[in-house]
Amino acid sequence: MSNSILKIGIPSKGRLRSGVLNIFKRKKLKILSERGERDLFGFIRGEKNIIINYLHAREIIERLADGSLDIGFSGYDLLMESEINIQKKVIVKKKYDFGEATLVVAIPDDWIDVQTMPDLEEIAFEFKEKKRNRLRIATKYPNLTRDFMFSRGVTQFKLVKSLGATEIYPFTGSSEIITDITSTGATLKANKLRILKDGMILNSQACLMTSKKSREIKSLKRVLNKL
Repeated sequence: MSNSILKIGIPSKGRLRSGVLNIFKRKKLKILSERGERDLFGFIRGEKNIIINYLHAREIIERLADGSLDIGFSGYDLLMESEINIQKKVIVKKKYDFGEATLVVAIPDDWIDVQTMPDLEEIAFEFKEKKRNRLRIATKYPNLTRDFMFSRGVTQFKLVKSLGATEIYPFTGSSEIITDITSTGATLKANKLRILKDGMILNSQACLMTSKKSREIKSLKRVLNKL
């Protein structure tokens, strides 16, 4: 990475984008784009050596790890979901009070006998013994979900990768339960799902992160101070 150019990653869409853009507005750092709002590149007025890249929030984590971004804004949940070797290459500089959400274990409302993770462990063994199948968990967070389940003694399960609206999976025959990110729980409730009493996996919020590979860039500290 050249010491003369600093690359900053901003989420191209989703729950973090507007909050991140507000940070730049509050700091009076005006972001401009040659091709308008749909442009995937931008620059900051008066800062010739800074390039803005608009990327998926998950990709920002990966690009920080490989050094193709120097500074990035993304969710703490996405960092912790990434592989350990990626996490080790990224530094969290600041956590913000927006983009707050919680990754949780949610089950259908009609599972009235299941209230806690020990209850879920029992159900998982029943699935294995009676149905000769493992409890299916739909999720976009396989690493965090797997680690949490094992830590709570739930071992008889199968992860189903979610590519869309995870909350519908139990009602389409694709899974029995889910883990999903939620801010208020309203979407889960609207889809007749309920969070287990001890089913909180991770609290998340928007974070300012840097690449460990970028520590020697002279302008890094100055830009971080501005942000």
